Amino acid sequence: MHIYKQYDQQSLDHQYNNRLNASDHEYHLKQWETISREAGQKYPHHKNIPYGLLKRETLDIFPSAQQHAKTLVFIHGGYWYKHDPADFYLIAEAFHRYGITIVLIGYPLMPDHPLDQLVLSCRKAISWVYQNIAQYNGDPEQLYVAGHSAGGHLAAMLMTTNWPEFDHRLPIDSIKGVCAISGLYNLLPVQVCYVNEILQMDKEMAIRNSPVQLSPETNCPLILAVGGEESAEYKAQTRELFDLWSAKGVDVRLVEIIGTNHFSILTSIVEHDSLLHKTICKLMNV
Repeated sequence: MHIYKQYDQQSLDHQYNNRLNASDHEYHLKQWETISREAGQKYPHHKNIPYGLLKRETLDIFPSAQQHAKTLVFIHGGYWYKHDPADFYLIAEAFHRYGITIVLIGYPLMPDHPLDQLVLSCRKAISWVYQNIAQYNGDPEQLYVAGHSAGGHLAAMLMTTNWPEFDHRLPIDSIKGVCAISGLYNLLPVQVCYVNEILQMDKEMAIRNSPVQLSPETNCPLILAVGGEESAEYKAQTRELFDLWSAKGVDVRLVEIIGTNHFSILTSIVEHDSLLHKTICKLMNV
């Protein structure tokens, strides 16, 4: 029986089981861990800076050595229910050399909190960063956002935010550019696949938190990156958002990174000659 599109339950679950679709996932997860641990030892940073009242509403910040630096805010993945900012200090390893301030967002996790709260928390984080990043040598007028997997979804959701309505102290163009990597933009198939046994997301929550159902409020460049070896559904999700938001006038670019899967695409971010690394540098003009 078809559950979604042409997929029965088993085939749909396979489409969204990234570890089944990447035989080398353990290697890349270990790479993330090793590079992140070394970056945490190498570069000065501040851990667990609260931006809200919830336990996981915290930021880890790697300040630039120079004032008024461009700032890259990164949102980690983990299907909205696992991981921590410290697991992704490889972002600091990738971009510290450019003299930018790097911020990693921590956010509450499902199923203890609904997805609506995760989106709200990330919006609160951006508000805090805009108002406080100068203390960490960042320039609030030069904020960029990147996210991987579930973090790619949350990065896209930030673009649907009317910032002055959310916080009167923020301009509508609070974010100057976004790179969503291997993201999820239509949550209806996620809501009916195996991972929802953990997430406990109902259909209405999936719809209101699906970027493909929404219009962007932030008119900034958007990069949608996806691995050439990712599942057909991940590629389809990326294409769907590209088509819909392009039609709405968004300056959006789709980048398929040949030879990478859901895990190796993020590992490649630390390689300074990789397409993903160069794409983010170009987005930030560094």
